[in-house]
Amino acid sequence: MAVYDYDDLDTAGGGNFNFDFKGFLFKILSLWKFILVCVLIGLVVAYFINVRKQNVYRLESLISVENDQNPYFSANTSISFNWGGVSGKMGKTITTLQTRTHNEKVVDSLKFYLSYFKEGRYRKVDIYKNAPFIFQPDSAQAQALGHFIGLRFVTDDSFEVFTNFEHDAVSGQRYDTRQRQPVTTPVGPFTKVFKIGQVINLPFLHGIVTWRDGRTAKPGDTYFIQFSNFDAVVSSYQRNIRVAPFSSSSASVLRLSLTGTNKAKIVDYLNTTAIILSAFELERKNLYSTNTIKFIDSSLQAVNSNLKDFTDEMNSFRQENKVFNVSDEMTNVSSKLKELEIRKEAELTKLNYLEALETYLRTKTDYSSIAAPSSVGIDEINIQNSVSKITALSIERQSYEYSTREGSAIFKDLDRQIDAEKNVLLETISATKNTIRVLMNSLNSNLAKLEAKLSSLPENQQEFLKIQRKLDISQEAYNVYMDKRSEAAIIKAANVSDISIIDEAKDIGGGLIGPNKSLNYMMGLLLGFFVPIVLIFIVFVLDHTIHGSEDVERLSHIPILGLIGKFKHSNNLVVFEKPKSAVAESFRAIRSSLQFVLNKKKQEGGRTILVTSSVSGEGKTFCSINIATVYALSGKKTILLGLDLRKPKIFDDFALTNKLGIVNYFIGETDFESVVNATHIANLDVVTSGPIPPNPSELLMSSDLEDLMQDLRQRYDIIVLDTPPLGLVTDALELVKHADTTLFMIRLDYTKKGMLHLINAKHRNGEIKNIHFVLNFYKHKSSQNYGYGYGYGYGYGYGVYGNAYHETESKGLWSRAKRFLKRI
Repeated sequence: MAVYDYDDLDTAGGGNFNFDFKGFLFKILSLWKFILVCVLIGLVVAYFINVRKQNVYRLESLISVENDQNPYFSANTSISFNWGGVSGKMGKTITTLQTRTHNEKVVDSLKFYLSYFKEGRYRKVDIYKNAPFIFQPDSAQAQALGHFIGLRFVTDDSFEVFTNFEHDAVSGQRYDTRQRQPVTTPVGPFTKVFKIGQVINLPFLHGIVTWRDGRTAKPGDTYFIQFSNFDAVVSSYQRNIRVAPFSSSSASVLRLSLTGTNKAKIVDYLNTTAIILSAFELERKNLYSTNTIKFIDSSLQAVNSNLKDFTDEMNSFRQENKVFNVSDEMTNVSSKLKELEIRKEAELTKLNYLEALETYLRTKTDYSSIAAPSSVGIDEINIQNSVSKITALSIERQSYEYSTREGSAIFKDLDRQIDAEKNVLLETISATKNTIRVLMNSLNSNLAKLEAKLSSLPENQQEFLKIQRKLDISQEAYNVYMDKRSEAAIIKAANVSDISIIDEAKDIGGGLIGPNKSLNYMMGLLLGFFVPIVLIFIVFVLDHTIHGSEDVERLSHIPILGLIGKFKHSNNLVVFEKPKSAVAESFRAIRSSLQFVLNKKKQEGGRTILVTSSVSGEGKTFCSINIATVYALSGKKTILLGLDLRKPKIFDDFALTNKLGIVNYFIGETDFESVVNATHIANLDVVTSGPIPPNPSELLMSSDLEDLMQDLRQRYDIIVLDTPPLGLVTDALELVKHADTTLFMIRLDYTKKGMLHLINAKHRNGEIKNIHFVLNFYKHKSSQNYGYGYGYGYGYGYGVYGNAYHETESKGLWSRAKRFLKRI
């Protein structure tokens, strides 16, 4: 037997990464048909994409974002609101255009959840405004979603609604509340005729069909309508619309662009989004004035009520009392008293506003509805500025809520600014309230002095002056509130939107951006070529199993003794029951090779052959049984020992039980003769393992086994040891010293390459000697190399005597396809 140097096995075996470029190249070459098919598939897919894919267009529009100042605003105007410079508005406008709220308004105004189609060559084509009719849906009723509903015109003023539902219910949606709900549908074909303008009230369709701009349809013309999920449509436009500054030199101009398959829809969406944005900005710009007007209106109700009550009270007093004169001195005192009470009422109004504002700031989180402090006469500049900033920041935060995830850095930064400004405002409110309370104490003291002077008058005159003062105070408050309301209304009416359209979207031809047919063909070619290459590479790299003799040669210098092909049979007795099969001839070849190996070792008595493997399932027991059989059939007195004490198997094939075996002999329950079983195969005895012991390793290490082996060598020509897997337990290593040669089973497409590293190390350390590989489940491949003498010569029916023993292989189309798929 040749002696090999195993010092380089770690490198050859995979201690380091060792990519088999040659094997990978042969793998690619062997699968050239698969790669060619993938390339053809890629080109075919590209062709159908080019033919069937709709044209994609991109159109644009330009809008201006300016900070237009109200022409009625001046330094004396107390009710105003400044939103900041153009740079801040640009960012807010871009964000607003990309929010879900804004796009919902646009989709809802255009009713883009309803589409019009006409049958085309490859698909139904979206015709939008080219449809001669308009379907006006009833938004309070649920419409069936995602289903094409046909409209076939029968006469000049009637049409037929037709459809075909496969189920008795589909998903529907009400577009007034956006609520999803199931819709009952008729199963199978459905048709019903309606008049133009007649209300359609079907379970799945609700609305009215009218002509578009006086147009009509010919009898037989067929169209389709389809309702889509409102939220899905909004999300689609929200993703597709693009907003960016026009140029660095035009800081206040934005470019809006949108892609789609229908240019008319793109034009309408871009222009409508600009119109709605302009209206929204104007509404937001007027918000401060609107909140102030609402606050003043609510206050006017109370003041007007008081004024009416006091007027009624004065009229009643005059009717009940005689006309009398009050002295000029007392009238003067009453006038001063009225002035003080007016001042007190004004300060009390300010105090009430500040207390309400403080409560609002401490209990609310939405600060966009605060009325202007100047509406109640508070001219403290710090309070006015703080309220304006908090309102602006709150509205800015609202604009981000539909486009930014809660908890993001933008919200945290805005919340920090709002909290900081709110804390400053609360401190300013507290200081202002203290100042007002001091002033009110002074006013109350002066009021008390003046009231004391009036106490000398008769009671009816005191009552008259008191009612007169209340009436004058209410009239004064009413006049002040009316002035403030008029001021807010003038500012609101004079406001103009900061958004204006510079260049509206328009279809003037062009705008086509896809599909790129040449690019599609190139991508199909490249993907068809490289995708299978990548897949082959991934499978090749991740594949750690042994597939052929070249893998074994590359990973180990241990010689290959023979090959065993895959053969389906009901049991393991292939050599005995199918003596003319290719597998039986393979075992004969292994026997011949073993004779050459065993004869090198000069000793007396029988020869011992140990069969092992790395793990279970690699054909160890199958090989042991058939090697023993092939020797027995040649006239050699042979015994097969089942020494796999942990997982015994060999007894079933010989119709034996495993109740009594070599374990019973080792523990002294019986003599060896009692566990030897003569089989129906001449010259072949079998010893099963027996009951599974708790200490199999200790039993195999006992001196009884050594004595038994010496005795068996005198009684038998060939001793075959069926042992446990070497890669799982150490039992097989205890048996190696009793073997003249060791056969290590490798099951192709099953055994892992790493197991060869283990056997290489044990061979290099001298733990295993005179070892050979036997390849099981061998399949002939065109890339296989040959050259192992008898072992290869009789492998799976491809050697010299293959045709004599191998059954005829099917050459049908299905068999060829299966072989091709297995190779992939």
